[in-house]
Amino acid sequence: MAMAMATMAGAVKIICLLAFTVWLWIWVLLPTKLYKITWTPNLNMDLNSTYFREQGTNLLLFSFPIMFMAALGCVYLHLQRKNNSSEQDHDDHKPFSSQRGRGDSFLRRPVLIMNPLGILNTLEIGFAAAFVVLLIWSLANYLYISFGNLHMDPGVKIWQAKFRSVSLRVGYIGNICWAFLFFPVTRGSSLLPLIGLTSESTIKYHIWLGHLSNLLFALHTVGFIIYWAITHQMAQLIQWSEDYVSNVAGLIAMAFATVIWATSFRPIRRKMFEVFYYTHHFYILYIIFYLIHVGVAYVCMILPGIFLFAIDRYLRFLQSQRRVSLVSARHLPCGAVELNFLKSPGLRYNPTSVMFINVPSISKLQWHPFTVTSNCNSDADTVTVVIKSGGCWTSKLHQQLSSSVDHLQVSVEGPYGPASTHFLRHESLLMISGGSGITPFISIIREIMIARSMKPDCHIPQIQLVCAFKNSIDLTMLDLLLPVSSTQTEFSNVPLQIEAYITREKEQPQTNAEMLINTTWFKPNPLDSPISEALGPNNWLLLGAIISSSFVMFLILLAIVTRYYIYPIERNGDAVYNYNYTYKVLWDIFLAFACICISSSLVFLWQGKTNASNGKQIQVSNVQTPKTSPGSWIYGGDRELESLPCQSLVQATNVHYGARPNLKKILLECKGSDTGVLVSGPTGMRHDVANICSSTYADNLNFHSMSFIW
Repeated sequence: MAMAMATMAGAVKIICLLAFTVWLWIWVLLPTKLYKITWTPNLNMDLNSTYFREQGTNLLLFSFPIMFMAALGCVYLHLQRKNNSSEQDHDDHKPFSSQRGRGDSFLRRPVLIMNPLGILNTLEIGFAAAFVVLLIWSLANYLYISFGNLHMDPGVKIWQAKFRSVSLRVGYIGNICWAFLFFPVTRGSSLLPLIGLTSESTIKYHIWLGHLSNLLFALHTVGFIIYWAITHQMAQLIQWSEDYVSNVAGLIAMAFATVIWATSFRPIRRKMFEVFYYTHHFYILYIIFYLIHVGVAYVCMILPGIFLFAIDRYLRFLQSQRRVSLVSARHLPCGAVELNFLKSPGLRYNPTSVMFINVPSISKLQWHPFTVTSNCNSDADTVTVVIKSGGCWTSKLHQQLSSSVDHLQVSVEGPYGPASTHFLRHESLLMISGGSGITPFISIIREIMIARSMKPDCHIPQIQLVCAFKNSIDLTMLDLLLPVSSTQTEFSNVPLQIEAYITREKEQPQTNAEMLINTTWFKPNPLDSPISEALGPNNWLLLGAIISSSFVMFLILLAIVTRYYIYPIERNGDAVYNYNYTYKVLWDIFLAFACICISSSLVFLWQGKTNASNGKQIQVSNVQTPKTSPGSWIYGGDRELESLPCQSLVQATNVHYGARPNLKKILLECKGSDTGVLVSGPTGMRHDVANICSSTYADNLNFHSMSFIW
């Protein structure tokens, strides 16, 4: 059965990749003479019918392939999930080197490490170079064709007409960037997992595309303003044509783009996150005016990314309207707090998943991502995240949790994470963290604990955790490695060695005082519900149903409106009219959004009834939690520990005061042919580790960076 599902999943993936290849090839051909002179007349004659008019060709060539991929990708992910569940029962998790080729390791090896690009591997550089080549190829072909047939306004010189042509084609190139812009920010994407990516890991691609598209659109806008100025046509600047491109809409779109662009640079994102966050919501108006500016034919070229993002965003909106049950908050002495939420038994997620949290009493608009530290195999009824006080939002949250509150209203989106993980397939694991960057590794270590407890004979990699903290009190973050329900057997059977470095204290504190862990239990509220996947256990199949049904419904309604409303206006008797250019775009936007809302709402409400019936059966009792921090015993003296798991944690930990980890020495001393190197922490630390792993002396190191910093 598992073999059959794996074969089907492989076949579906191949079909999806073939469709993607065809889609890319069409983009390559688009600016050529072959497409413009030979293909376009024939395609328009066959596809631009009275039902779709000028949108027919682009709907088929640019929209359909990606929507087909997205729907089929959902089938692939459903089969992959079933296959992974089957493998958990039969697979012995053989080492990485015996199951996967070395080609993948080579392609994902860090090659370029620099700000502001970050850490780039061979595969990313290859794709980035190919994309740049596509842009240059497109611009060169557009200019070659346009210079042979220049648009000449009365009294305009040839060099001025060429300047106009360059300005126009630069805008065309920006439109190519928009075709890819929204894929990385679709959190529940069915496309990204096809190539082993997640939304969290591809945010940097969205940033690059955003900067590049805004630069191109800025050149496009300034170029036309200069052209109109030197040709005495400044009146064009305020023209809102009824049968052609609206220049005013373009200016308005560029104004919103400028605000978004100016506040999206890294210094502003880091120091003034709220400014970045709120101004980024102008993207809705930006999209609307941009689409009005380019017209319906070009809308169809970039429609898939926007359509899929809109589905994801609306489903997230529906999920966020639920108030979730916050069971307890475990306060650690270091200032971190572990929030425990009630979840439905069917909620499945993988290690390193992320959940977005909103607390209306702090801000109704702000959503912040936090790593899920629980394991869905061991924690059947709860899901936990860890939050360390740092910024304004987290400080306010800690204040509320520390006060005498018996209930806190919380909404969540997610969890979102990788479709599968391969940490267990390495011979050994070296995890390097800085500060609160340890949280992704907590979920991985818990996963390994569960794997060993469920199947003692399975392959478990040797684990070394190197963690750097500022102060010794931060050692209590290590308490999170111990789930409340863990036993001596579960923890001691994991081959774990912890090397903790305290950078701001040169010696062990002279105190034996016990540090208390405070756990706050919240009263249940009938309006709260367990966290569940927006579309339930079979969420990928239902998402595929939403994608396919909403797109088909959009095509049907668009055909009806075009044929029986727009076409009669344009062909009124013997006269030929052009239906309002702007209204056509607004019809497309309205119909797409309406179809998305109808399909998503129906499936979500139907699935919500199932989740509600399951949620009524879930009850969580007050589990006895440790009253003292095991982490405090690591440096607080020799005393009898209250539980055996705590003792195992202390025995596995070496503390180094007044020192930083010698990353080069630690990495190059790794033995074996396959060591997975996972790093999570400050940018400098991640870059240092990447530089070492990219050296010729580290062929056995497989680098994985975990960054949740936007």
